[in-house]
Amino acid sequence: MPYNWRQHVKGGGGGRRRGGGRRGGYRGGGGHRGGGYHDGGRSYGRGVSRNAGSHSARGVHEGSVSVRSSEELGRVLRRIDGKQYPAYRDLEGAFDFPTFRLFVDRTQSDAYAPPSRLRVRVPMSKAGFPKESYSPNLAIKLPAQPPAKGKGSVAGQASARLPPSLYRVRATALADFLTRVFIHNQDEARRRGRQASGGGGWHGEKGGEISIDRPGQHVLERTSIVVNPEYVEARFTLSLPAQGRRILGTWAHELFTKAIPFIVERSLLMPAVDKEAMWRHIETTEDQEYLRECLSAAGLVAFVRDGAILPRASGVSDLPLRSTNDSKVVAFRSPENLRVKFPLVHHPPVTGMGIREGITMIVGGGFHGKSTLLKALQVGVYNHVPGDGREFVSTVNHAVKVRAEDGRCVSSVDISCFITNLPHNRPTNNFSTPDASGSTSQAANILEALEVGSKMLLLDEDTCATNFMIRDRRMRMLVADSKEPITPFISRIKALYTQHQVSCVLVIGGSGDYFEVADSVVQMDSYLPIDVTAKAKAIAEKTRITADEWVEREEKEKPLRIGQPRLPVSESLQRIGDKTKALSVEKAVVGSAELDLSAVEQLVEKSQTRCIADIIIALPKYLSNAKCLSHALDLLEKDLDNLSGSSSKPSGLDAVGKWIQGCYARPRRFEIAAALNRLREAQFKMVRQP
Repeated sequence: MPYNWRQHVKGGGGGRRRGGGRRGGYRGGGGHRGGGYHDGGRSYGRGVSRNAGSHSARGVHEGSVSVRSSEELGRVLRRIDGKQYPAYRDLEGAFDFPTFRLFVDRTQSDAYAPPSRLRVRVPMSKAGFPKESYSPNLAIKLPAQPPAKGKGSVAGQASARLPPSLYRVRATALADFLTRVFIHNQDEARRRGRQASGGGGWHGEKGGEISIDRPGQHVLERTSIVVNPEYVEARFTLSLPAQGRRILGTWAHELFTKAIPFIVERSLLMPAVDKEAMWRHIETTEDQEYLRECLSAAGLVAFVRDGAILPRASGVSDLPLRSTNDSKVVAFRSPENLRVKFPLVHHPPVTGMGIREGITMIVGGGFHGKSTLLKALQVGVYNHVPGDGREFVSTVNHAVKVRAEDGRCVSSVDISCFITNLPHNRPTNNFSTPDASGSTSQAANILEALEVGSKMLLLDEDTCATNFMIRDRRMRMLVADSKEPITPFISRIKALYTQHQVSCVLVIGGSGDYFEVADSVVQMDSYLPIDVTAKAKAIAEKTRITADEWVEREEKEKPLRIGQPRLPVSESLQRIGDKTKALSVEKAVVGSAELDLSAVEQLVEKSQTRCIADIIIALPKYLSNAKCLSHALDLLEKDLDNLSGSSSKPSGLDAVGKWIQGCYARPRRFEIAAALNRLREAQFKMVRQP
């Protein structure tokens, strides 16, 4: 079934009290704009003191500003009605309502500027969410030792300490769920409320939109809603209404005293949300995180659930593909000899295909589902919402999708394990270029991923450089090895696993040479997997390459040195400025630099890109104490994992930006490093190991 957000709220129909009127308004609404917002008689007051107090660039904090009443908010809005737009600044501060506190952190400069930033904080005593809905489940025990190899349930000695991802997964899931409920209610509020009627012209009415950061199909750690033992806080934007540059105070009053309370009371109070849907969201997310944490103990790098729906609706939609009268969606079904079973915390045990550590090939004809499976694996590092189809399609959290990327910049990367003897004696142990080729970019992408801790690589031959992946016997006969600077990936892949424990999953449809190095070969046939390992090995044995060529490959595989650690030059980041803007998932502006992340395929939301841009600006403070890039990311993640901050010293994702943001989603360290490596203004230096 599709994930239906409307199930999250009770009474999704009309308002509590209806009346007449063409537009409906907030008290009534028989007209075409819907019912009203009247809440059964509660009044949110009127009127205001001009003294807003001080506020910081981060946002309004209780300790730095006097908290005013909702009645004072009404008086301010009446006083500034009809004035020039900058008078809205008088609203900046905090206001107490009966069930929540409203923070106006920053007001926009005019009607065409980015919307104003607001927060609503509901004390947990009023929100009413049970402690177990956001506190860690300390009863979870993880397997610490791999079980016996072969088919069967995962078992092992329990680990006493929860990893950070499991420790905070319930709070993350609840915040994600409430964000989606808030979106449903903000859309309902927009439908019921007053609409701008100016047609977009300068002198027409504009504004009135309440908006929270909109998530996709993944359950990510977000700042749109914050849940902790003290309160639930929603962070959203409001386009303050105006006609031309003149304030529409009456409309603004409706938004602040009726629309916002309407949304808050239906989104952030436990009695108003669907408890069954809430717990389904939390428990499904926790079970997915638990399964992912169990993979390594089982000797696996990935798991695909029986019954999973992997195809997406279209190339521009991440929703699951649905069956139609003309075509039926094929549910995933594991080959019997690759099937494993995992017990879960909340759900019955789940079965599916386990992909073991080592080298796995995915083969098959065109349009049979090879790349569809790989794409599901590359986003298997995230948890998915119930109904997505990819729930319990899990990949170890250090998996990185790599590809060729013609034209990208490379700074001080040791690619000598793949590329040597460039023309004109150009060194490759400290390689830099503003315009990398397909092969050099793919070599750099692999080594940059390994540098920051990846132990699993995902590759699809469709996006790889052919000369980097394979070099056949005939080409070797024509072009001597002394004239070829590239050692193909096939000659290094085995050593990557045996010497550095780096597993690989490759989609290969055009070269059978990889049969010889693969530990497992899975053929996709009409979207269903078949284990063809034995058949592939038999073919490889019959058509084995010459002994001399194989010995040469073996010699190139040992010993394999995979590069020197690097450290970004702090000054190169400080020179670009501190303004950032996320244009899309794939594009951002960082200071004066443009950042192209179109080849970073595991970014799934624009909010991650926005967070990465601000992390790059904040990174110099970590570099001063870091030994290398990986160490700097360790220090950063320690701060992101710390949720014990205060209003004066924010922690978690709040520590990233210059002010409190409601539009961050947490990226992984690998995407942060990938962005930094693609920033043309960033410079790196080698860190020599003793």
